[in-house]
Amino acid sequence: MYNKKAYVFPGQGSQFPGMAKSLYESSPLAKELIDKADEILGFSISDIMFNGSAEDLKATRVTQPAVFLHSYVAARCADDFAPDMVAGHSLGEFSALAAAGAMSFEDALKLVYIRATQMQLCCESVPGTMAAVIGLPTEKVESICDSVDGLVIAANYNCDGQVVISGEKEAVEKACELAKEAGAKRALPLAVSGAFHSPLMEPARAKLAEAIEATEFHAPACPVYQNVTACAETDPATIKANLLAQLTSPVKWTQSVKAMLADGADYFCEVGPGTVLQGLVKRIAGAEGKEVSIESKL
Repeated sequence: MYNKKAYVFPGQGSQFPGMAKSLYESSPLAKELIDKADEILGFSISDIMFNGSAEDLKATRVTQPAVFLHSYVAARCADDFAPDMVAGHSLGEFSALAAAGAMSFEDALKLVYIRATQMQLCCESVPGTMAAVIGLPTEKVESICDSVDGLVIAANYNCDGQVVISGEKEAVEKACELAKEAGAKRALPLAVSGAFHSPLMEPARAKLAEAIEATEFHAPACPVYQNVTACAETDPATIKANLLAQLTSPVKWTQSVKAMLADGADYFCEVGPGTVLQGLVKRIAGAEGKEVSIESKL
């Protein structure tokens, strides 16, 4: 038997053509939820998910609700979904909160879509980019960002030795050069449309704040380890504030997983498309000298 079960939810980038189609075809509940999502959004996201190309799925306004929908449906359709704690990577935090009952499916989907459309508009009006820095200590990446003229910050703490930086294009490029000079194995620009989780997302804040404030939140069924604090949260007011702050703040994924491990998690299940989080959890747990069981529910 496991001590405590942690369920984790992926973010943007985990989408793939045909996502959630097998769930839709095999589960009446999945079909009901996905059909309802088409109705709520006012367009057939299911058609894009099931039949669209990788390119069709790349637009932020499509990707985020698609990944949320797949993840939420996978959680609802799992017979043994009984988390002691949950967390989500970036967008995945919305999936985690909805799956844990902190907000309704309908409200969460609407909120995700507002977030996605505002972030896409922000990307179009405020150019920026992101890059993955592999093989440098986190502190070194942070000091390189601090030393560069222009705006660039550590935006995703994915695991020890893997940090994503975000900001103005020239500043990110300069930081990549310095990272390579400092001994980084790789410093790779990412195929993203903007500088997510950086202050460049600030123009999207007003609409998202309005939407979050208008959404009814409840105490979740289990603690949610939020990106901004990497702490277990259950208070609805705190959860709302952290969810808004997440837009322009780093994703503390490494710190969140370490906190879950410290709080007794020895089983991790990735719920939704892809397997990226399994790999990150495995590395983080290994670096902490922890034995954990890891699987996925697609």
